[in-house]
Amino acid sequence: MEDWSGRRADARRNHERVLAAAIEVFTEQGLDATVPEIAARAGVGKATVYRSYPAKADLIDAIAQLHLGWLQSVITAAAEEAEVDAYRALSEAVLAITTRLAKDRLMVEVLTRMEDWEPDSATDSSAERILDLGRQQGTLRDDVTMMDLQVLVGGTAHVLLELGVTDPATWERYTNLALAALRP
Repeated sequence: MEDWSGRRADARRNHERVLAAAIEVFTEQGLDATVPEIAARAGVGKATVYRSYPAKADLIDAIAQLHLGWLQSVITAAAEEAEVDAYRALSEAVLAITTRLAKDRLMVEVLTRMEDWEPDSATDSSAERILDLGRQQGTLRDDVTMMDLQVLVGGTAHVLLELGVTDPATWERYTNLALAALRP
């Protein structure tokens, strides 16, 4: 994501207002909302939006980057906590992620539109570290892999999204069932 710290204060404020307005408008109306609607909500002209984001896709990408940053921070924090109890750290991280997915449909929409996204090496390394520690601690199956985690949790999330389930308690139940499959 572009660094705006060196820009004029008013340009930074407008940039932040546009991003906040885009999140609100996209949350309310979906990703088909228009740039003029976002500009109006931000209290700026269309040209101001286009100076920061030449295309609507750039604005959607900026929002996706915010969500990816959050995901990466959750996984990194879980890797640190995994030193003590990897299964608990993994469970808490996955539950935080699925709870947010249940509540934040914009997150789901923007992340599913990202075609080229792959986790960065630090995130992959952190997730693998959690699994390694869990195997060593005996709290995860000896044969558990990253693909197992992706299939079980990703599959659960996919089905719940397809069914339109938004109740966090339901997401928690099925996430816990998927996580239980990773136990020895």
